[in-house]
Amino acid sequence: MRAILLSGGLAAICSLLGTRLAIGWFTRHGLGQPIRDDGPTTHHIKRGTPTMGGLVILVSATAAYLAATTVTGGRPSASVLLLLLLFLGCGAVGFLDDFIKVYTQNNQGLTSRAKMAGQTVVALVFGILATQLFADERGVRPASQYLSTTHDWGIKLPLVVVLLVIWFIVTATSNGANFADGADGLLAGTSAMVFGAYTVVNYWQNNHRCGSPEPTVLESQCYQVRDPLDLAVFAAAIATACIGFLWWNAKPARIIMGDVGSLAIGGALAGLAIMSRTELLLVVIAGLFVLEAMSVFLQMSYFKVTRKITGTGRRIFRIAPIHHHFEHLGWDEVTVVIRFWIIAGLCVVAGLGIFYADWLS
Repeated sequence: MRAILLSGGLAAICSLLGTRLAIGWFTRHGLGQPIRDDGPTTHHIKRGTPTMGGLVILVSATAAYLAATTVTGGRPSASVLLLLLLFLGCGAVGFLDDFIKVYTQNNQGLTSRAKMAGQTVVALVFGILATQLFADERGVRPASQYLSTTHDWGIKLPLVVVLLVIWFIVTATSNGANFADGADGLLAGTSAMVFGAYTVVNYWQNNHRCGSPEPTVLESQCYQVRDPLDLAVFAAAIATACIGFLWWNAKPARIIMGDVGSLAIGGALAGLAIMSRTELLLVVIAGLFVLEAMSVFLQMSYFKVTRKITGTGRRIFRIAPIHHHFEHLGWDEVTVVIRFWIIAGLCVVAGLGIFYADWLS
């Protein structure tokens, strides 16, 4: 618990102060955000706002975790090193995308294929290492070859299938987080809630690990996971780093997270779900990201199908992702963000409720 509190506190302070410094540095060097022309007209005033602020979240969370772990006498576990691979690897893909946008002053960065290729490499390297190596003294590896809601179930899947599942979770979650990064404070606030939930999940799993010497841990209720406490420490660091960043990212945003932050957040969230054996529960806990991603998928699919059938593409929403749709309907951006935070909070509560109800049963 000391490590969790220390990690969270340090990350919040580093992010709060570091973001303020980043705003000045990015402004002096002209690292401003280009804005999509087909987006809400109210967003055009954001053109030139310092971007790539997600770098502060990456540095703050990583440094805070390492400091808290060292101070409390621990050392990074295999699970967190793999989580760092996803966090920093997906962040590197996002950084390259952001850099191209800023350098060319065009909202088109990496091509979708190039971005997907980078995410795929990171996801597959993580998948192979997490499922095949780093078994602890009990033989438990960071990731399993089963599907899981709160515990493994079904049959052991072939490695190829498992890697495809991991690839899908990583790319879908990182892109879902990326889609949510379109309104001031929306992604930062939602991420703080979601990573806070995974802090609770991993801390609870640590107190009920299979093989625990505690007499209160029942075999029928225990969790076959590796390094849950260390994962909780890092999840807390990301959650509070997002809160520190939100201070400056709330409307009117002084800085924008950029793809470097959104892709990293999505990658880390996918890693936490995979290594805590809650892949299917992630759909509930991160329900807002699912909603954002599904709105884009439905919009694109419906447009292509109607264009093929009628010759003219039609749209379900005025614009996707869905939070922009409501802005086009006339909702104020702050109203959209607060209501979407409420949706995200309800999803988190529902996910934690399912997690606890399963333990009780």
